[in-house]
Amino acid sequence: MPLMRASVGKAKKGTIKRLIKMVWQKHKLGVILCLVFIITMSASTICSPVLVGSITSTIEEFTKGTITGDEFWQQMIFYLCLMGGIYIEGIISAVICNVAMAIVTQDFLNETRKAMFSHMETLPIRYFDTHKRGDIMSIYTNDIDTIRQIVRESLPGVFQTGVIVTSLIFVMLYYSLYLTLIVLFTTVIIFFTAKKIGTRSGKYFRKQQEKLGIVEGHIEEAINGLKVIKVFSHEDKSQEDFAKLNKELADDGVIANTAGNMLAPVIGNIGNLLYVILAIVGALLIVFKVPNVSMSGLPVGVYTIVSFLMMARMFTNNVNNLSQQLSMIFLGAAGASRAFDLMDEQSEKDDGYVTLVNIKYRDDHTFYETNEETKFFAWKHPHKADGTVTYVPLEGDILLSHVNFAYNPPNLVLKDISISARPGEKIAFVGATGAGKTTITNLINRFYDIEDGKVRYDGININKIKKSSLRKSLGIVLQDTNLFTGTVKDNIRYGKLTATDEEVIEAAKVANAYDFITRLPQGFDTMLSGDGANLSQGQRQLINIARAAVANVPVMILDEATSSIDTRTELLVQKGMDKIMEGRTTFVIAHRLSTVQNSDAIMVLDHGKIIERGTHKQLIDQKGVYYQLYTGAFELE
Repeated sequence: MPLMRASVGKAKKGTIKRLIKMVWQKHKLGVILCLVFIITMSASTICSPVLVGSITSTIEEFTKGTITGDEFWQQMIFYLCLMGGIYIEGIISAVICNVAMAIVTQDFLNETRKAMFSHMETLPIRYFDTHKRGDIMSIYTNDIDTIRQIVRESLPGVFQTGVIVTSLIFVMLYYSLYLTLIVLFTTVIIFFTAKKIGTRSGKYFRKQQEKLGIVEGHIEEAINGLKVIKVFSHEDKSQEDFAKLNKELADDGVIANTAGNMLAPVIGNIGNLLYVILAIVGALLIVFKVPNVSMSGLPVGVYTIVSFLMMARMFTNNVNNLSQQLSMIFLGAAGASRAFDLMDEQSEKDDGYVTLVNIKYRDDHTFYETNEETKFFAWKHPHKADGTVTYVPLEGDILLSHVNFAYNPPNLVLKDISISARPGEKIAFVGATGAGKTTITNLINRFYDIEDGKVRYDGININKIKKSSLRKSLGIVLQDTNLFTGTVKDNIRYGKLTATDEEVIEAAKVANAYDFITRLPQGFDTMLSGDGANLSQGQRQLINIARAAVANVPVMILDEATSSIDTRTELLVQKGMDKIMEGRTTFVIAHRLSTVQNSDAIMVLDHGKIIERGTHKQLIDQKGVYYQLYTGAFELE
């Protein structure tokens, strides 16, 4: 099998742009609503320093005696009521915006997860053989959560900051060009500082997300193999390996978050310095009566300095907020990139056009296609050349001709494999681990495609058969059982979703699982969870075999199906297996040679080659490798 590796996520160029485009395409109304209220909320924020400046100006005019007491109170009440109304409007806008954004975010994440899961199920087996399950799970949890932070908080925050900062620049220009230039010059310094620190933090945020996936993959492996770890007293080494990976995650996290967290205090102190400079320069402009250059044309006064100081503080606070949002965007970009990497993985190719259809037989033994569900099937083979369609009855005739295959070219795993399995024949594969036994069955069901040679099913090249139809005609019982949360009945019915209760019960009887199932607390309605943790290994495998039995297909693949079952249970299972194999083409992989003695042909494999083939008696008479394995001179490894 190919080597397992962890997926590597990179925050590719255009990730945020793609994310924004996806949100916009699916939630235009919600996004527009949110943007509108962000603008109104920002407007209320910007009005504050302007009103404070007006209040200061009114106080200044009253102290100079240019307005009467009644005029003073009239203006003060007006400004205070106006300020109160603006603040209430800001609160209402914030509430509506947050509710709208929460709805948009959760709907978007729901759709994204569904799209990821749907696409994941189209990926080839090779993808799952080369990516750790824990790392894939990390994409659905941690990486999706970073997308939530971007969509829910960072992007709206950046937009709001942009609106406020842009508006403040125009308002400041209205008051004083000189003071505005000081603010803009300081902004340039802040921008380059943020860019320098942000680039460094972004690099390590990406590494942090990658290491998080690796750590979760290690945890998942440790949990699955906990019994093995304890049996071999491997706890210390397991903890040591975890500590090493966790330390690498922590180190990258420290660097990323240190760089990210540096932005706020650095920009905050630059803002404090700007505050002092504006106060000094403003005072000098007033003292020396320097002609003011502004859009208003008014001279610089105390009210100008008060408003400007508030706006400068607001300006730097928003730039500081922008820097924090940028840190989240860097982290989110890494997570979004990993999610997009999964969604961009190429789906399993399927160029097949031959499909499996239901047929009905007439009295004269001819048949025709039907939409009704029957027990009989045929391959529907359209011919592009002349537009005709031919039907080939599904019989289970499998032929491998001079097949070569490599998981990682050019290192061949199978070399010049030729096998003929006639309908109803039982073909057994024997050989050491890694000899290529399971690989052959992986080629029959097209989990992988061959490098060279031909594989024919009922005379049809399997590359022409649609994969869903091909796999529908095959039943597989693996060494590793996989049971799902649900009832026993549901798990058996997994082999045929349309199976009736009677068919499920019959399949359980065939697999000799009926007796133990009826002794369960709720019988066939007993709930299973945790991959059937409340059952023994033998019971789980019996349900697995019943699942294959209910499918009622012409070809069965049994990959060491009884290797995890005790000898007593194996006798029961073997009887059930004999019933399943009756009349079906069967490929059996087994280490226990006692289970393959009645095979029509036994293939002995070594390093990807068939070195011996024949019946049990023929191979014993040859006194070759199989004879030595059978007599115990050699042992399978």
